[in-house]
Amino acid sequence: MGFLTLIATLAIAVSSSASGNTVVAALRASVPLPDFQLNPPAPSVKGPSFPIATVQPGHTINLHASPGGRVVTRVGDRTEFGSMRVFWIERVRGAWFGVPAPELPDGRLAWIRDDRFALDVSQTSFWITADVSQQRLELHYGNRLLDRFPVTVGSPSSPTPLGDYSVTDGLVGRGLGPWYGCCVLALSGHQPNLPAGWIGGNRMAIHGTPGSIGGANSHGCLRASDPNMISLFARVPLGAPVFIHA
Repeated sequence: MGFLTLIATLAIAVSSSASGNTVVAALRASVPLPDFQLNPPAPSVKGPSFPIATVQPGHTINLHASPGGRVVTRVGDRTEFGSMRVFWIERVRGAWFGVPAPELPDGRLAWIRDDRFALDVSQTSFWITADVSQQRLELHYGNRLLDRFPVTVGSPSSPTPLGDYSVTDGLVGRGLGPWYGCCVLALSGHQPNLPAGWIGGNRMAIHGTPGSIGGANSHGCLRASDPNMISLFARVPLGAPVFIHA
């Protein structure tokens, strides 16, 4: 069973940025985390900061193929997995935001109108990089490197697609099954090179695993140990950008 099919069937979703979420609090308590202030005063943050847009409760927005162009689809304030819908604003063109979205193919941005009645625009200094050739993932906060750990990457026949993505969902719970370990960070990207006979969906993710870590034998997702995944999950907000490179 694939990632998309399993999660959609179970419909278990939580926001990794919700401070009052008891599930996330339990994850944080399960392993030691670095002594780190999640929301320091803005002047203390040095380095890159990324704009994100959260769809306000009760609102729906159009995803356009280009600024002011054809409407591709219309989406609401929740993702298909039940998380708050948060976009990384990768580009700005006039009154339009270019955002990675799973509703469009990899490498293409959806364009949404800058409507502050429907969108809450804020900033995050969290960002993730993954080096496929080194089989390594890094968590950054501005200029600070917070964490670095090994990951399993896609096999030669189902390689992890390179590109710029964002975190769309944080998913936890025993109902996810043993394949995904403690938790999952779903990404906006897709895996176009799935093996023959694959019956699941094609969404990419960073997730835990009960198995060993390292090597190139996944179907495209990035697998981390549960302790490392819990640490990552507990800190990364929805909408955070993810840069996957070789």
